[in-house]
Amino acid sequence: MNNETTSDLNRRDFLRGSSMATVMMMMGGIPLNAAEESVLNPDGSTNYTGEAKPLPVGVIGCGTWGREIISTLSTIPFGPVAAVSDTYPAYLRRGGRLAPEAKQYADYRELLADDNVKGVIVATPTHLHKEVVLDALKAGKHVYCEAPLAHSLDDARAIAEAARKHAKVNFQSGLQNRADKQMYNLFGYRIKAGVLGKTLKARAQYHQKTSWRFTSPNADREKEINWRLDQAISPGIVGELGIHQLDIANWYLMRRPTAVSGVGSLVQWNDGRKIDDNVQALVEYGEGVFFNYEATIANSFNAEMQTFYGSDCAIMMRDRRAWMFKEADAPLLGWEVYAKKDSFYNESGIVLGAGSTKQTAHKQGEKAEEEPVDTKSALQYALEAFLINSYNHAAGVADFVSMFGADDMDALREYLVDLDKTRVLCASLQDGYEATITAIKANEAIVGRKRIELPAELFALG
Repeated sequence: MNNETTSDLNRRDFLRGSSMATVMMMMGGIPLNAAEESVLNPDGSTNYTGEAKPLPVGVIGCGTWGREIISTLSTIPFGPVAAVSDTYPAYLRRGGRLAPEAKQYADYRELLADDNVKGVIVATPTHLHKEVVLDALKAGKHVYCEAPLAHSLDDARAIAEAARKHAKVNFQSGLQNRADKQMYNLFGYRIKAGVLGKTLKARAQYHQKTSWRFTSPNADREKEINWRLDQAISPGIVGELGIHQLDIANWYLMRRPTAVSGVGSLVQWNDGRKIDDNVQALVEYGEGVFFNYEATIANSFNAEMQTFYGSDCAIMMRDRRAWMFKEADAPLLGWEVYAKKDSFYNESGIVLGAGSTKQTAHKQGEKAEEEPVDTKSALQYALEAFLINSYNHAAGVADFVSMFGADDMDALREYLVDLDKTRVLCASLQDGYEATITAIKANEAIVGRKRIELPAELFALG
């Protein structure tokens, strides 16, 4: 019998299933209930279903999140799990039970040698990403690497440079929000459209009381599974939990950070750990714009939320929904006059509901209809994007090689630039790299209780 237990906190549990309420289903600009891309036939019709031919994948790391990935892949008909790998036998068995047809490998390198595996999903602890990713790229596998990409700047850059070098395979960072059509549409039809007016600031929080400690009767195993509490290899709360919200800030503010300051404290969980359980980071974006991130694993009140503030309105995101709070002097947009509104204390928030349109979200005089619910999770969107883009990437590479040969890698990269314009929405290598650097430097500022400048070249890839 396995006596190992885990805490209820997972670094991405706010993105799982129904708990993805934090940052989903919030656009209101165009219909969101269609999960497929639309590709027109010559006659103007469409028969594209958003699927691709099956791409057998291997999942490396069968912990809590790895098993969530395996379970999600089971809902995608073109993403068969051909193999699973974990060094811990109990986790490997659990992963195998979720994918009974998959081969089980205690050594991930044996999985990479499996010719039937075309792509891999790396769900190991963050500090182990580098070795696995580099080996997978060398083996010619498409790679989906969970976020953050790495726990250190050197490892993050090594992963990014290797992904750029191995142009014949597809690389995707596990920033699920970038693949979520709810988030993309909120950005495109609200934020990017300028409804905020002059962008002022943003803030986000993550509150959940949990020890963040795992227990095991085996001392060596307990040390291994509590890597998040080891300051030498852990990016801390801001890296493990905050990475997704930091990425949204980078994305929605449409800027790169220029500096970050941080503070932290260890208040609740004084069990010998060195990792703070209560942190704040102030990320500067230039031109007077800043983002405040705060998180604690010592209190659960108010859970997760993220708000963007502008001179014309504020947009608050939480519980799979978003609301817009207009300033009295903001210009009239037209559609908001008839939109559904919710009350928050003495404020009235315009609901940016999924499935509605700007002009017809809620017609005057009619009872507001129930907002449609997107049945897909952000993780499902992200994995579907990885499968589709990997298949298309491989097909594009094969076409190029058949026409021009495989020797001119620079020409292949130029060819793939145009192919990438047709990619299904997802986090790019650059997105993952920038979010990872932001999180690592924010954690450095928190640990050092200091302010750190972030020069532009820090985010640049060759």
